[in-house]
Amino acid sequence: MIRWTYAFIDRPATGAGPATVFWSAATGTSASEPWGGRGEFTTLHPEGADACLAVRSVGGRGGAHLGLAVEDAPAFTARAAGLGAVVVDRRPALTVLRSPGGQAFRVVPWRGQLVRPPVLTGPGGVTSRPDQLCLDVSPGAFEAELGFWTALTGWDATPGVHPEFHTLRPPGDVPVHLLLQRLGRKGPASAHLDLACSDLVAGRALHERLGAAFLRDGDGWTVMRDPAGGVYCLTGRDPVTGR
Repeated sequence: MIRWTYAFIDRPATGAGPATVFWSAATGTSASEPWGGRGEFTTLHPEGADACLAVRSVGGRGGAHLGLAVEDAPAFTARAAGLGAVVVDRRPALTVLRSPGGQAFRVVPWRGQLVRPPVLTGPGGVTSRPDQLCLDVSPGAFEAELGFWTALTGWDATPGVHPEFHTLRPPGDVPVHLLLQRLGRKGPASAHLDLACSDLVAGRALHERLGAAFLRDGDGWTVMRDPAGGVYCLTGRDPVTGR
């Protein structure tokens, strides 16, 4: 059973420092000391709650990936493999896998996390919460990828307002949800972070002041680029409910 989720913000090594500063400010969190075998991870800690975000320094272009904290990691990993995932790396307290469509994710033991980070209130009263990882899937892989993630998570699966989207929402206060987006072109598996935002115009302005760049507007979302070059979205969903 999935008890907690994490969003790992993967950024090139040269931009991991600026990305950490930006995301700490944008989410109202404090950055941990670097950790991991090469000091490649920095956890973003909210006050009075359990962390669900981390910045990871990588050698490539970066992106994002999901972390799943589960009650029985070996059994969950075996189940994921039975559904078509491929084990990439296995360590005593961590297994890295790739979905059938090629999206990386990690499985770790649940450590008792229960308290979801609160909604952040910014200048002028704009509220936001990083609560969704969007998996960007090529057209030919979309149905198989949707079937994999639905079966693996057991979460409530709902078609989006637009036909290219499908949401997977966990029960309770599990902090990071999933959105699958069918791309209009072929391409490698990728993912990006979404932040629910009460006011897209004010949210964009705030993020620009923190160092992000505006890319374009969509129908209910705004595409941004952080100081490390990573793309993410502000969406017009309710930061409290995620709807």
